[in-house]
Amino acid sequence: MRIVDLEEAVAGVRSKDQVFVHGGAATPTILLNALTARAPELEDVGIVHFHTEGPAPHLEPEMAGHFRHRALFIGANAREAVNAGRADYVPIFLSDVPELFASGVLPLDVAILNVSTPDAHGYCSLGTSVDAALAAAHAATTVIAQLNASMPRTLGDSFIHLDEIDLAIEVDQPPYEHREGEVGDVARRIGEHVAELVPDGATLQMGIGSIPAAVGLALRDKRDLGIHTELFTDPVLDLVEAGAITGAAKEINRYKIVTAFLMGSRRLYEFVDDNPMIEMRPVDYTNDTTVIRRFRRMVAINSAISIDLTGQVSADSIGTRFYSGVGGQMDFMRGAALSPEGRAIIALPSTAANGTVSRIAPILAPGAGVVTSRAHVRTVVTEHGVAELFGRSVRERARALIAIAHPEFQDELEHEARRLYHV
Repeated sequence: MRIVDLEEAVAGVRSKDQVFVHGGAATPTILLNALTARAPELEDVGIVHFHTEGPAPHLEPEMAGHFRHRALFIGANAREAVNAGRADYVPIFLSDVPELFASGVLPLDVAILNVSTPDAHGYCSLGTSVDAALAAAHAATTVIAQLNASMPRTLGDSFIHLDEIDLAIEVDQPPYEHREGEVGDVARRIGEHVAELVPDGATLQMGIGSIPAAVGLALRDKRDLGIHTELFTDPVLDLVEAGAITGAAKEINRYKIVTAFLMGSRRLYEFVDDNPMIEMRPVDYTNDTTVIRRFRRMVAINSAISIDLTGQVSADSIGTRFYSGVGGQMDFMRGAALSPEGRAIIALPSTAANGTVSRIAPILAPGAGVVTSRAHVRTVVTEHGVAELFGRSVRERARALIAIAHPEFQDELEHEARRLYHV
């Protein structure tokens, strides 16, 4: 490894290279900005990443022809570029991404990372995001890194040695913070319904947003919960401090909080720094169905954009407009369903657009992607209650889902259910 100045660090990236960029809270903004500054001399450089935080200069309209993003999951700063045709979306299970790199199906010339400073043995931690970054580092021809004095040193399968890094710059840039907003009444009621389905000793997969935050608030009186997830945020830390999460009942990785990446407050980053309770793993472990199903009481809690009356879940697009990604929803939905006493839960508000649109629809909007099939969906929760769909016929599913739809839309849904599904 050579420590170089910023311009030299990115000088070796060539036209038509495929460049992986570390994502989430670990987005290496300093290196990404420097690379983007070279745009006039570069053509058709591929930029590959999950969602990134902070500015995304490579996605600006004037970067067309110089950089083209390949989104493995669409973040907020990439939606406009993807839907305008300046960037591409790859529908893929999160658990498959490391193999995508390792197999060479998507070859990587460069990996740009944001890592902790090295320990006494020369190892740097990938910090807040291991996900597929470790696989990218192993697959790429050249690895360029920010050695970041503010990156927490997370433990687990999260390390890269200095010998694996070709060029590095030294920085002091705190990871991007994510703060949950206020938990509103709708989210609170959803959280309470979900919490009733979670037994003591359950192992949880929870994501990011108001519903996971509300679930966290409603779980404070539970005991010996565990975490095996792709992502966690501050509500998990709150539950640790409340004594609800201990990991004592987990069948594997006992007493450990296992995750692939994390986002949250500075308080969260201080908590995970050098903390043996936190075990970072790549997504082909955290999201492996054969691992997930080993937890006896695995409870997976995922969200949706909409669900139709047969149980099909759309979670990556609004009609033909791409919104996020396939992510890990199916990995955990199927793994939890195969768990001996597991629960696979889709939790969503009953309406969108300030109450003007029902998220429970007779049919999905034209072009909407089915992320979770009707055969995989088992339990659906809105603020109006719980619908159990496993083993139910289409007519029975329609009735159950109408019962948890917003009352203002129930008559319309009943009319369409009679017309479409002979309810």
